[in-house]
Amino acid sequence: MFSNQPLADRLRPKSLDGFAGQDHLVGRDGVLRKVIESGNVPSFILWGPPGVGKTTLARIVASKLDRAFFQLSAVNSGVRDVRETIEKARSQQFFGKPNPILFIDEIHRFNKSQQDSLLGAVEQGVLTLIGATTENPSFEVISPLLSRCQVYILKPLDDEILKGLVDKAIKNDFYLSQYKTEVREYEALIRISGGDARKLYNALELTVSLEADKGNDEIIITDEMVLGHVQQNLAMYDKNGEQHFDIISAFIKSLRGSDPNAAVYWLARMVEGGEDVKFIARRMVILAAEDIGLANPNALLLAQACFNAVNLVGWPESRIILSETTIYLATSPKSNASYMAIENASGAVRQHGDLPVPLHLRNAPTRLMKDLGYHKGYKYAHDFEGNFVAENYLPEKLSGTIFYEPGENPREDEIRKQLASRWKKIYNYNKENK
Repeated sequence: MFSNQPLADRLRPKSLDGFAGQDHLVGRDGVLRKVIESGNVPSFILWGPPGVGKTTLARIVASKLDRAFFQLSAVNSGVRDVRETIEKARSQQFFGKPNPILFIDEIHRFNKSQQDSLLGAVEQGVLTLIGATTENPSFEVISPLLSRCQVYILKPLDDEILKGLVDKAIKNDFYLSQYKTEVREYEALIRISGGDARKLYNALELTVSLEADKGNDEIIITDEMVLGHVQQNLAMYDKNGEQHFDIISAFIKSLRGSDPNAAVYWLARMVEGGEDVKFIARRMVILAAEDIGLANPNALLLAQACFNAVNLVGWPESRIILSETTIYLATSPKSNASYMAIENASGAVRQHGDLPVPLHLRNAPTRLMKDLGYHKGYKYAHDFEGNFVAENYLPEKLSGTIFYEPGENPREDEIRKQLASRWKKIYNYNKENK
């Protein structure tokens, strides 16, 4: 008989030394560990994917500092709940007691007025705020609150850490240790988890419990066994984050793959699961630039219009706007040429460092600069036929380098021809092949 308490909760670490992963934050020289050990902990936000220890870290901080701990979930808490918690924290400000910690899970789901209600208490030191979010706080947390918080980024757990968690669970958990369990293959558990310890524990506990129900005291876990049990029992979508990254990944890949039917299906999974409408719309804006680009420049405009519209309209009508934009993006021609151009250029920057700007391109606001040759020899494009002159605009070391290679689509075919006619020595295309 297994406990109703989930395995992830039963094995939740109580100290930093028992915490798995995030060495950059809580390792021996981790920045967050040093802050905690100093005893002077500011308000901060933990940003990272699900199941990497955000809630656990908040609890460890409160325990380590012997602070009162209040927890709210932005999914089902409102301004009233925040204000009541602040009043509880204020009532404890006696006899030199340190201020309590308020942990808000999924703080990105708080709207502006809800976040505003936190400002005064954080600024006055009534409480120390710890927020957890899977979304970029730069977009989801209001600037006044963000400016009062440090931001710590948590990473997905790597394969070795996940294997260690499996072995530790089988050995140390009261219920799992009742069975003679051997993990012969880890691959399925690791792939299902996606770097999420909670999903890993759920899959492991489900597999062992179903095998135990068959009367097996000796359990040998294989990839086939895990997939057979887990795939039949996973919920469709967990709006609190269990399959958040898996579903959005399938959605984006379907858009990139020009399959409107699959894209709308994954959109529906997110809509029915209660996914954040702004998250979906924002990812479509990114895809429009990254995967469609100049093959259809209107895609970015429509995606941006979609983002603005869903913020204005709200549910349930926003699903229609999302559907229209999804189908448009899926059926648009694709090009990642703009994405590759900035990747190539960034690679050159990392490889060559800060190459000097050619003298003829430099600004010359002073006489000394003019005497040094700044701006000398610069050719003003509008003085030439067609408002174009073949000039070198790159650092000398990179002269003639191609970072942007037009994609294979009608729109960029025209751009390719234009570049070839202007930059003959650089874009020297074989016309028969193009």
